[in-house]
Amino acid sequence: MPDMDQVKGKAREAAGATQEKAGRAAGDRNMEAEGNERKNEGKLEGALGKVKNAAGDTADAVKDKLHR
Repeated sequence: MPDMDQVKGKAREAAGATQEKAGRAAGDRNMEAEGNERKNEGKLEGALGKVKNAAGDTADAVKDKLHR
């Protein structure tokens, strides 16, 4: 199951990509740059969620091994 950070990250990434494209279409380099930054923040947030999810899975596996 995806972590909330993964879900939020994907939403932020999509919003940033949209903002970046809108800025590019409008010729607004500032908006384009802000969209790119937002998109990259979303990618990082999603990656953080994946790491948290993997750490939780590893912790669960260790607990299972110890309780056998």
